[in-house]
Amino acid sequence: MITTRMAVPADAPELVRLRRLMFLGMDGRDEPGPWERDAERMARRALHGGDGGAGRLGAFVVDGDEAGPPHLAACAVGSVEERLPAPKHPAGRFGFVFNVCTDERYRGRGYARATTEALLEWFAGHGVTRVDLHASGDAERLYRSMGFAEHSTALSLDLSGRGRATGV
Repeated sequence: MITTRMAVPADAPELVRLRRLMFLGMDGRDEPGPWERDAERMARRALHGGDGGAGRLGAFVVDGDEAGPPHLAACAVGSVEERLPAPKHPAGRFGFVFNVCTDERYRGRGYARATTEALLEWFAGHGVTRVDLHASGDAERLYRSMGFAEHSTALSLDLSGRGRATGV
């Protein structure tokens, strides 16, 4: 049986390590940098509830059991976004899964599914009526087996060249 648990602020460094591994697996490039410090600080604050949005970040993990310092084997992390209510979404709460990663030492054990299922239950408990994510080619089969399907064509615009965001 796989034991998942909700992440705590002390897990922030490991969540960021797994996030970095996720990016490496997606595009084959390892890109350390200041983003890691900022991500750790933000995760620690959100998991503590000190960001003014307690309950908006959900993170579920499986602890690693191999030798070495304590570490996480896998995680699934997402957030709740509130939008204006709509007929099919009367609470206006949507979930977005933005980080699912299993350390390669632990792959093939069902940890990604277990942490994602825990995150989905957490979303449901917060009144979320739709959950979105972007799947890598390797993970698409997993998400489809969980009931995810195409919803719409997403369009994105990178605003990073328009000046520094102020972190509203």
